[in-house]
Amino acid sequence: MAKIDYYELLEVDRTCSDGELKSSYRKLAMKWHPDRNPGDAAAEARFKQISEAYDVLKDPQKRAAYDRFGHAAFENGGGGAGPGFGNDFASTFSDIFDDLFGMGGGGRRGGGRGTGRERGADLRYNMEITLEEAFSGKDATLHLPTSITCEACTGTGAKPGTQPTTCRTCGGAGRVRQAQGFFTLERTCPSCQGRGQVIEDPCPACAGAGKVTKERTLEVAIPAGVEDGTRIRLGGEGEAGTRGGPSGDLYIFLSIAPHDFFQRDGADLFCRAPISMVTAALGGSFEVPTIDGDTSKVKIPEGTQSGKRFRLGGKGMPVLRTRTRGDMYVQVVVETPQNLTRRQRELLAEFEAESSTENHPEAHGFFAKVKDFFAGDAE
Repeated sequence: MAKIDYYELLEVDRTCSDGELKSSYRKLAMKWHPDRNPGDAAAEARFKQISEAYDVLKDPQKRAAYDRFGHAAFENGGGGAGPGFGNDFASTFSDIFDDLFGMGGGGRRGGGRGTGRERGADLRYNMEITLEEAFSGKDATLHLPTSITCEACTGTGAKPGTQPTTCRTCGGAGRVRQAQGFFTLERTCPSCQGRGQVIEDPCPACAGAGKVTKERTLEVAIPAGVEDGTRIRLGGEGEAGTRGGPSGDLYIFLSIAPHDFFQRDGADLFCRAPISMVTAALGGSFEVPTIDGDTSKVKIPEGTQSGKRFRLGGKGMPVLRTRTRGDMYVQVVVETPQNLTRRQRELLAEFEAESSTENHPEAHGFFAKVKDFFAGDAE
């Protein structure tokens, strides 16, 4: 019988991250666990299938083999998938509980007991970009001091021409057992610190660590439309693993610097523009800059009130990984004239004297309500 695709079993895409894979597995494991489905043979079989799938996909090397060869990669002893309820199954759940309760570490992934190989730590890099760069995208160059695999020993930690040897204390298991009465305790091997191997003649270039600190230059493409707080993951660009273990990941966290003219809300942009009292009363137009470096005309109808917003469709920020753009909103603020000449004062006074309720409907309505309010109190 043909096996179901592992990604389909775990309900994830083939490009899913480690976090998405683990989250989906945890949800499905809770759903199909035999304790939650007593006596249900189909649920138990499903539980074993998703556990087998996760045991393969959580390991970077097994996942790479599966992506290339499918189930054939683990047939005839090729990969050892198929955890059932044995040791591999216990290891799978151990990874979940270690992650939940903080008992694990970055070195657990891709290493394993008795191999001496530990996964490198993940790195974080904070990058600030301008709003214009967020609009158009950016090719950035990063200079990072980080640990890389030692070239002299190719990451083994042993002097060139030699190899690490199996720990005599634990026999390469990385753990030792000690009987105490009715109980048997297991602890990390004190001789190899759980690696299962010891280096008798360390590499002089890295002092046996298998990695050295060096400044690296990385190129990263910032896509157009990124928002404040966007995280970009560069797989395998973190610190090098110990003794040839897989490298960690690099996470770039983006922040967008405040802009002098625009405020952003998702894909929409907002700005304020002052207009004269005459323009607000008689109508007119003016030009405003747009984020793409161009300008756009805003038409003001006569009688425009302060605070009125005008929408410029498609003049906002691009939506990430699409060809659409948000809108731009211009809020006008009617500016009261200052430092008036005598003649200007006279003209305004004449206008005020000749104005009617039709010229100031809102003010008339407001003061009418005030008058009614005080009239009611007098009664």
